[in-house]
Amino acid sequence: MKTIGILGGLGPEATVDYYKEIIKAFDKMNGDGSLNYPEIVVYSVTMAKFIGLLQDEKYTEASEYLIQCLHKIKSAGANFAVLSANTPHLLFQEIQAKVDLPLISIVEVCAEKAQAIGAKRCALLGTKFTMQSDFYKQNFLRRNIEIIVPDNAQIEWINSKLFKELELGVFKDETKDEILGIVSDLKEKHNIDAVILGCTEFPLMFKHEKYLDLPFLNTTRIHVDAIVKRCVSI
Repeated sequence: MKTIGILGGLGPEATVDYYKEIIKAFDKMNGDGSLNYPEIVVYSVTMAKFIGLLQDEKYTEASEYLIQCLHKIKSAGANFAVLSANTPHLLFQEIQAKVDLPLISIVEVCAEKAQAIGAKRCALLGTKFTMQSDFYKQNFLRRNIEIIVPDNAQIEWINSKLFKELELGVFKDETKDEILGIVSDLKEKHNIDAVILGCTEFPLMFKHEKYLDLPFLNTTRIHVDAIVKRCVSI
């Protein structure tokens, strides 16, 4: 098996979820209690530093920070790596170009999944950086899938809840209900046929595959499936 590299800390709750989901996938795959797990290198970054650079629009410095961390992951023996968050994928191309370590894009594998289920118009929920950037839109457009985002006020509210609650491991029923209300609004106004949980903290709140009769695409689970396939590939 190949050694997996995880660039984590963006945020910590999602990083733990990645590790647990990978272990669960191998338990299911082995089915014999063999404890035959892959070697995994986890490097947890300082989230405040990275987000601060994005807020100051210092994108080159933000990229360089993650690149330095990925170099450390490679030095530790990883054969490939992932960024365990959606937001840093806005810098994915710049990062991959400067890192001699194959990376699996969460956006690319999510787009493949959306296409596989026949989605044509997906609502995107995530941080403000993710919802207002076009890295999801560009990837999905290549598969003739439209990305729909909430209005500006809703984007600001979701972003606030992510950083003041979910990233800190706080999951409130009222926040979940409000987000479902936003999704219902998008369904009524834009006829969306799927929802992208474009922040890897969201799957810790939305644990089912469907809500409001819409498939909720768990980007963590989709990413983990790709990680496991790469890990066991020859």
